[in-house]
Amino acid sequence: MPKTRQQKETVLSNLTDNIKNAKSATLASFSAITVKDDQQLRNTMHQENVNYSVIKKTLLRKAFEKLGFKTDLFKGINGNVAMAISAADEVAPAKAIHDFAVKNNNMNIVGGILENNWIDSHKVKALAVLPSKQELLAKVVGTIKAPLSGLVNVLAGNMRGLVNVLKAIKDQKS
Repeated sequence: MPKTRQQKETVLSNLTDNIKNAKSATLASFSAITVKDDQQLRNTMHQENVNYSVIKKTLLRKAFEKLGFKTDLFKGINGNVAMAISAADEVAPAKAIHDFAVKNNNMNIVGGILENNWIDSHKVKALAVLPSKQELLAKVVGTIKAPLSGLVNVLAGNMRGLVNVLKAIKDQKS
């Protein structure tokens, strides 16, 4: 059943708001993806708190016009267009789509939006290979922890040396 004009305007309004409020978004074109592969991608997106949907090109073009982005981006796209949007993490949509596209040749990254600016597919791929926020935080904690661990080991070495000297004196007297 076709959507009414009112339903289409509601979908367009929601899409425009989602893109406007997103920290990042990634667009990909795809064709001939199996249901199993699509379900795996959707599960990955859900785990990463990324909103993933397949969008008609005309609807996406209208949303881009409202937001002031170039609309000639969709002329060379063959197949369907999927969009992954995240309001919390800048890297998650690009990483999820990139990982899926590497395993599945039927999906290609078209471009993306980062901080309300259009970025091309090369920049999206560069963003996708960055470590996640959790990995970066773990590295910072490890870097901060390293000098403290070294200090503890140095102090423990002095104590071990003292214990060994005392043990040698004890063995010598017995």
